Parts: sequence; C-alpha cells; structure tokens
Amino acid sequence: MFKRLRETIRAYQARDPAARRPIEVLLLYPGLHATVMHRLAHWFYRHRLLFIARVISQCARLWTGIEIHPGAQIGRRFVIDHGMGIVIGETAEIGDDVLMYQGVTLGGTGKDKGKRHPTIGNNVLLGSGAKVLGPFKVGDNARIAANAVVLKEVPPDSTAVGVPARIVRIAGVRVSFAEAVDQISVTDPVAAEFSDLGARVKQLERLLNDRVQDRITEK
Repeated sequence: MFKRLRETIRAYQARDPAARRPIEVLLLYPGLHATVMHRLAHWFYRHRLLFIARVISQCARLWTGIEIHPGAQIGRRFVIDHGMGIVIGETAEIGDDVLMYQGVTLGGTGKDKGKRHPTIGNNVLLGSGAKVLGPFKVGDNARIAANAVVLKEVPPDSTAVGVPARIVRIAGVRVSFAEAVDQISVTDPVAAEFSDLGARVKQLERLLNDRVQDRITEK
C-alpha cells in the first residue's frame, strides 16, 4: 500500500508543475485524498460491507468534492488535478497512469443494467468538464478534450472532441509530454466545418454585392 502511495505521489509531481514536494502532495492534494479513501472504501465493498463502504465514500465526497462510488475499479498512479465536481460511477474501470481534471463524469445513460459505466484504458487524459457516458471503452493513450461528451467507444491513440464527441486520429505521431497534457490544442472538426461554411457565405455575399453593383451601373 505504501509503495503504491509513493508512486502515486511521484506521478502527481511528474504531471503537476505546482506539486513541489511529496509532503505537499500528501497533505494538500484532494485528488490524492479521494483516491486513498476510495481504495479503503473499495476494500469494504469487495468484502460486501457495503454500508461502511458508502460511508467512507460520502465522507470523501464531503471532504474533497470528488465522488467515487466504492465499486469503481481504479488502477495505479491515478492523478486527479484539482478534482472538484468529479463523479465516477459504480461499474467504471480506470486503468494505470490516467490523468483526470475537474468536472469529469464517468457515468451511465440510465438505460443500461449491469455494466453501466465506461472502461478507461491506460495513459488516458480526461480534460476539464468531459462527460463519458455508457458501458464502452476508451482505448489506451486516448485524449478526451475539455467539455467533450463521449457517447461511444474511443479507439486507442486518438482524441475525442466536441458535443457529441468526434474522433480525431493521432496516428503515427509521437507527441511530447507537454502536448500529451494539453487540453486545448486539439482540432475540432465541427468547428472547422463551420469556419469553412462561414468563409463560403462571405464569398457569396461578395459575389452578390458585385452583381448588384453591376446592375446599378448598367441602369
């Protein structure tokens, strides 16, 4: 347990430039506190002591503003940056080396039974305000952009952006660590289409104005 705690603290230091010393992360980072309390609650959950598990998870929610159901499965070196408003459902599964920002929801759609929540692969980034809803998988090394609403499977090594989210491939391109945690430097294909449409409208307006001017000149 202490070995995993140390490696998680090192993961916070690696991913958060503001995390200067291990003792600072240990005492002052609510994301770490929520994760530690979840692991305790999950132990009670697996041993069918469900009431105690929920008491611990609710205490963590009140203390940190992060709600993780005791049944959720979370891998190693899980980093929550800021963390306020995060909700992780009962059947959610999170792999190793996942980075999650504030306002993220790993939820269900209300239609499913049994496995209701997403499975998040290894080394996935979940940007601020992202909503991943349903019992599908987000592949390894994927990036979910800020405020994206993901309703279907995300392939490995890809980026999901927009509402509802669309996939932008990052095939064969090796990004640096700084790019890997960048939530805003991603291309939204919907926004690009609207930009092209706006340019076409302006072009048509210019053509129409030219035709009107020609008619006025002829008269």
